[in-house]
Amino acid sequence: MQKRAFKQIDVFTSTPYLGNPVAVALDGTGLSDTEMASFARWTNLSETTFVLPPIDKSADYHLRIFTPGSELPFAGHPTLGSCHAWLEAGGIPKSKDTIVQECAKGLVSIRRDVDKRLAFAAPSLSRSAPSPVVLAQVAAALGIKAAQITAAQLLDNGPVWLGLLLDSPETVLRITPDHQELARLNVKVGVAGIYPQPAATLIARANREAQAFAKNISEVTPDLEVRAFIACDVVNEDPVTGSLNASLAQWLMADGIMPTQYTAAQGACVHRAGQVDLHQDADGQVWVGGESVTCVDGVVTL
Repeated sequence: MQKRAFKQIDVFTSTPYLGNPVAVALDGTGLSDTEMASFARWTNLSETTFVLPPIDKSADYHLRIFTPGSELPFAGHPTLGSCHAWLEAGGIPKSKDTIVQECAKGLVSIRRDVDKRLAFAAPSLSRSAPSPVVLAQVAAALGIKAAQITAAQLLDNGPVWLGLLLDSPETVLRITPDHQELARLNVKVGVAGIYPQPAATLIARANREAQAFAKNISEVTPDLEVRAFIACDVVNEDPVTGSLNASLAQWLMADGIMPTQYTAAQGACVHRAGQVDLHQDADGQVWVGGESVTCVDGVVTL
């Protein structure tokens, strides 16, 4: 065992302890899979990451992402939090405009705006219509009626989510799921509800879309309310979820349900106040960004 630089970053918030934390071991060199998995169980967070030298020469660093139960090919808030930690620890990217993270999903581009906020390029998405049987079972586990689901897609950008668009944000916030049943069904569920926008808000949003991506999201009224039910041993509801918001945006923008820039709120039901900024550029790439803040900075014996 040796002492290694360690940080704990709160992601999708500028206020400590209101976002989603990730534990970051800044030097994972020499650690075995078993040692990484053991440490991830010990941190007891939804994700723990390990920064390693890149294998691909075009990447700035290689990242391995563990939950307490398994390794993930990609995850959103660990990507932003780990990049925040790497830069803060003195990491110097090869490009002045983009940081390139290597993970099991592949290469992920991350960019910084003038305020040093980070955003990652959403990985490629595959989606399909869910099984009607599974959809009915999930609706029952969530305690909602079929009529309250206005659209549904199975979303895969590394993690696989059953994405449900519900009839209102109020429906989203009132859900009290049967987590044991969701665990039995072995499905991660993301639910979203669109806030109705008066004409003045629609005009403001159109203006916002014409502005630079560096808009301070703390000044933005959310357009979408999101919740993520993951039914794992550590946490049943994820506070703020980058991978889910990425895949929701790719789906909802492509189908014309949401505009090419919007803000999602997540975490209210678990005493958090996460904000996620979603933006599609002129090339069709969806970017997922937000604030992040360091809450723990030190060393860990590992």
